Amino acid sequence: MLFALVIGLFIFVVYKKTFNGVMYSSGFALTLVGLSLVTTLVIMAVTSNVVLSLGMVGALSIVRFRAAIKEPIEIVYLFWAIAAGIVIGAGMIPLAVIGSAIIGVILILFASRKTHENPYILILNCKDEKAEDVATQTARAALKRFLVKSKTVNEGGIELTAEVRLADAATSFVNRLHEIEGVGNVTLVSYNGEYMS
Repeated sequence: MLFALVIGLFIFVVYKKTFNGVMYSSGFALTLVGLSLVTTLVIMAVTSNVVLSLGMVGALSIVRFRAAIKEPIEIVYLFWAIAAGIVIGAGMIPLAVIGSAIIGVILILFASRKTHENPYILILNCKDEKAEDVATQTARAALKRFLVKSKTVNEGGIELTAEVRLADAATSFVNRLHEIEGVGNVTLVSYNGEYMS
């Protein structure tokens, strides 16, 4: 159980260090520690008694997990905690220690490498086509990338949604876009591929 606690805390630290989602959940991080402990306890009980192992299989078959996984990487951490608990409970402590160390190092290395800059979503509300042309020309000049995702035209005007990449960290171009005559609202939203507001 002591090894399961140490490995669970290691998983907890790696998760905290590599987390880059929207909102960090301390409850999920603590679940990783508890999951490795509980799995170790169950496997220790199952390996010691055949009758108990059959009872455990029946009891665990009715358990349903309904927690939503917010980030795909969380599945890796859940399986890691369960696998560490199983391996420790089976008495293969060196395998659990070496395997967890390798997994932790790989996750930290890949999480620390920034492969691309974060995209943003730019939403422009324009009164007419002339304002839209001036706004898109201004945006293209100030941004590294400007890719139109959708365009909605109605009686109120034109709403243009574009995926953009900033040339630098400055967002002052949003103010310049808003100063253009005929541009009503300009919204810049950080985008991670899963939500848009």
